[in-house]
Amino acid sequence: MDTTSPDSIDPAAFDSGQWADDANTLDVGDTRISLRTPADSATLTLSQDNSAGTEALVTATADGTVTLRLDVPLGDAVGFWHPDAGWERTLPADWSAWRGLSLVRSAPVGCLYDTAGRSLLALAADRTVQKTWVRFGVSEERKRFGVWLRLSLTAGQTCRVRISAPGTTMAAALRRLRQWLAGLPGGEPLPVPEFARTPVYSTWYAFTQDVTAAEVEEEAALAAALGCGQLFLDDGWQLLGNGRGYAGCGDWQPDPVKFPDFRTHISTVRRAGLHYTAWIAPLLLGERSSAHQTWAPYAPHHVPHLDCHVLDPRHNEVRAHVVDTCRTLVDTYGLDGLKIDFLDEAMAYAAVPAPDQPASGYIPDIGEAMAALLAAIRDALRTLRGDQFVIELRQPYIGPAMTALGNALRATDCPADPVANRIRTLDIALLAPCGAVHSDMVMWDPQAPPESLARHFHGALHSVPQISVRLSQLSPSHRETLAFWLGTWRRLAPVLTSGHYEPGRPDELFPQVTAAHGDQQVITNYIDRIVPLRTESWRSHSLINASTASRMVLDVSGPPRQVRVRIHDARGRLQQATALTLTPGIHTIEVPPSGSCVLELASGLPTQGESSTQTP
Repeated sequence: MDTTSPDSIDPAAFDSGQWADDANTLDVGDTRISLRTPADSATLTLSQDNSAGTEALVTATADGTVTLRLDVPLGDAVGFWHPDAGWERTLPADWSAWRGLSLVRSAPVGCLYDTAGRSLLALAADRTVQKTWVRFGVSEERKRFGVWLRLSLTAGQTCRVRISAPGTTMAAALRRLRQWLAGLPGGEPLPVPEFARTPVYSTWYAFTQDVTAAEVEEEAALAAALGCGQLFLDDGWQLLGNGRGYAGCGDWQPDPVKFPDFRTHISTVRRAGLHYTAWIAPLLLGERSSAHQTWAPYAPHHVPHLDCHVLDPRHNEVRAHVVDTCRTLVDTYGLDGLKIDFLDEAMAYAAVPAPDQPASGYIPDIGEAMAALLAAIRDALRTLRGDQFVIELRQPYIGPAMTALGNALRATDCPADPVANRIRTLDIALLAPCGAVHSDMVMWDPQAPPESLARHFHGALHSVPQISVRLSQLSPSHRETLAFWLGTWRRLAPVLTSGHYEPGRPDELFPQVTAAHGDQQVITNYIDRIVPLRTESWRSHSLINASTASRMVLDVSGPPRQVRVRIHDARGRLQQATALTLTPGIHTIEVPPSGSCVLELASGLPTQGESSTQTP
């Protein structure tokens, strides 16, 4: 029996009874599913679909807290992936901390995988909005891996858990789960306008808060010439937006010194060819803002490192105020999008009791309150702009339910860290059914060699890249390098943003990523690793050497094919153009560090007598 309320959980406490099998215990293949409830207040049933997996249904017969455990033998397990994994990509112990999930923090989804990258246990729950607790880890005694979900249900409520059939790659298992999640009520993804899938010029790392209209307009013209399609104006445009803190947030009016005519400025940038999105953190309330006096009673939580308070979105008055703020900003200045930041700060109210006499419209659950708020923002902006509008959300609030509320999902901040950018964008893409996955802003040392710039770009390659440097101050070699990789990205965009991809094992930090779309394929090597290359099903194959090696080694299989080969260095300078006959076996191609090799299928098969070991 489980008598613990989710709100009273000690995250670090070990539950000595968590491996106990109650009467509600069922086995499906190697997976054991067990339900613990107070006084038998819920039932557990299964429905099975052999082609896709199994669905467990928990139905509450009375109000109470339930704990659902799913566990499997360890087998050859090496890691457990979940949306908020960060750098924790191996196997924790079963006494690891409980984690709180909600709409604005991760999602109840995970996958245990083995050394070959195959799934052993892949699951998702439909509790993507309400507050839920999760724990997972290895049992030292039982040699099994368990996942626990703890949640509150009222009589008649249900919780559905989908278990994908084991044995596929981790990415394939998660694709099945994201399709299931997208089919849940309210899970239909928000349409993504085409411009949301074009490269972005962002002001943040280039200017931080020291930004002005004239400087942005100069950079916008250069960005458009390089092939960017969007400009994201970040923090600093607003009144009192300075000092790297947020004590001035709350009024959301343009700074009259930095942006004396904000609407005209936006029109200027749009005429240059860029859609315009502005940053806003509508839940932050600073003591220097004029709004503080009015809204302080609704913002009791103070965040010292942000130097501001956080509005409590459980109050209907707060939600109405935030929606009106966003609507007014877009309507007044003609924006094409909003970058909505710091939504995860609302989790501060997850365990705060409701007031004794809440006003009409108060929503006690923080996840449900945020869902209501974001749905109202989405609907208000769609009324103004239809589907030609971007709502950017960032980790950690990029779970499956968020794709119905935002259509640009960004990696959380990782300045000058291409490894983190790669991991975070691929993590998002594993669960994003059709939202545009955006990188964190790409920045680099202006004195670094072009190969370094290219490596930073490669960290964002399998997403929509956001660039944030002073374009007007680029050296000729950096401008050449950036232009080449932006051009390469645009050429490969359907594969990189809409293709079927396999990133490999998360615990290896996705070292080799394969993507395919139609008759195009891309393989990106982030380390010096042999590239498996089948000769069927493509006419164009791009090999990206995102490592420091000076060659790429291909393990070719399939029918012999003759290809045209073009090799470029990091700056995009052509190194070699030749022909190569691909036959089964090992082929070594010299590709400069941070360079690329494009294989184009030539018509017909190799003629008799052609060498099968030609190497450029």
